[in-house]
Amino acid sequence: MSRTITRVPVRRPSAALLGLSRAAFETRMFFRERDAVIFTFSLPIVLLAIFGAIFSGFVEGTGISVAQLYVAGLIGSAAMTGFQNLGIGIAIDRDDGTLKRLAGTPLPRSSYFVGRALHTLFLSLCQVVLLLAIGVLAFGLDLPTRVSAWVTFCWVFVLGVLASALLGVAASSLPRSGRSATAVIAMPFVVLQFISGVFIPVSQLPSWLVNVASVLPLKWMCQGFRSVFIGDAGATLEVAGSYELDRVAMVLGAWVVGGLVLCLLTFRWKSRRDG
Repeated sequence: MSRTITRVPVRRPSAALLGLSRAAFETRMFFRERDAVIFTFSLPIVLLAIFGAIFSGFVEGTGISVAQLYVAGLIGSAAMTGFQNLGIGIAIDRDDGTLKRLAGTPLPRSSYFVGRALHTLFLSLCQVVLLLAIGVLAFGLDLPTRVSAWVTFCWVFVLGVLASALLGVAASSLPRSGRSATAVIAMPFVVLQFISGVFIPVSQLPSWLVNVASVLPLKWMCQGFRSVFIGDAGATLEVAGSYELDRVAMVLGAWVVGGLVLCLLTFRWKSRRDG
């Protein structure tokens, strides 16, 4: 007498669910590295404390406190840390063979990037919350009360983090090894902060530097955040005399698309020495 065996189909988790699991894994691994946690979350706070203490008072000719100006700029910088974190982290994963091993597992490749992106979004949001808390408690920062301002904050933050993450993935192919990744990725990011209005108001920069920064996303991210946390009174500090939110959305959206194209064209799962 033959016995019929009925096989129950196994439903595999979706790529999105696996990406969420990967994000949780990346986050757990991050918080186990105490020095990385301290550096990541303390740096923007230290910078805000230093610049807020040195350049105290109000911006000349306006009722805007210098602390408000720096909070907006540093929030833009925090939103773009994905460029540095992903650029360095993926380069190290490629160099030590992590990417090569992952490519040989059943994990969908898209889940790796979803996990990395969600982890980056979480870290950037944590930094922003800390900056706002320090700004309110230590520097008397006034948070916006209009719903429209927070809506602007959300779309600038999401587009900015997404564009930065994609650029970080693309830039991860530039270092020749994991050891050189920090130098190759970190230096352009530091320079970008100085020319994009994070530390120096764009109105005080030479026009040619402003033109260079205008091609890149960070300048527009900072401009969008200034519209949220400084308001209409600060529009006169902008080069165009307004926040140009429509242009902010257009440029950040273009960088999301452009970053995706760059990733598809340049990303490698193996290090150069593996061929």
